[in-house]
Amino acid sequence: MSQALSGKTALVTGGSRGIGAAIAKRLAADGAAVALTYGGNKASAEAVVAEIVAAGGTAHAIQADFRDQAAVAAAVNDAAATLGGIDILVHNAGVLEIAPVGTLTAEQYRKSFDVNVEAVFTATTAAIPHLRDQGRVLIIGSINAHYMAFAGGSVYAATKAAVGQMARAWARDLGPRGILVNVVQPGPVDTDMNPADGPMSDFQRSAIALGRYGRPEEIAALTAFLASDEASFITGAAIDIDGGASI
Repeated sequence: MSQALSGKTALVTGGSRGIGAAIAKRLAADGAAVALTYGGNKASAEAVVAEIVAAGGTAHAIQADFRDQAAVAAAVNDAAATLGGIDILVHNAGVLEIAPVGTLTAEQYRKSFDVNVEAVFTATTAAIPHLRDQGRVLIIGSINAHYMAFAGGSVYAATKAAVGQMARAWARDLGPRGILVNVVQPGPVDTDMNPADGPMSDFQRSAIALGRYGRPEEIAALTAFLASDEASFITGAAIDIDGGASI
């Protein structure tokens, strides 16, 4: 354990499973006290917390429906009160709605923007009073912000492009405080949202230069680097981590 984040506090949204859980565990292993949000899977969130605590870390779980913007703001304020402020804000909560234009419903469209875009805006806005100077805002985006290898991904791609552009602008807004804002853009990663043995896996794997899906721990490693002092001159960046899928 490097303890590169010793004395820091971190809030990870959507931290009960997959990439979010891996990020919460990695930040805690690096020394940060962590709060994580979850939607409905309390058992998974508590399991992540228990694993962090068993390893000697500090973690708390906070329930919040990320379609409810009041709940999003309340979760951020709760995390800040519990942690005593926020140094690192990781936006990971998200939804994936896949349907071709013409069959994509208005409800799917609204849900995608509510969770993937509006909640990012709401949580960041709520965090600003609690976010310490020299802090970090990190958004888990997607290579689909600029690359689309399959049909039906229009609304998901649009949401990820939107948060990427917000991050670039926020880097300007928060630069005077030394707060860095960056986007981590994974390609196919083996999670329950896009499993390596799922119905689209053979097609996606064939397009990846390394010939395999990514692991959540690999996304967490890049996120932890961007949260550390070693990334002190990186802001406004969108970094692909996709095994060469989009080259």
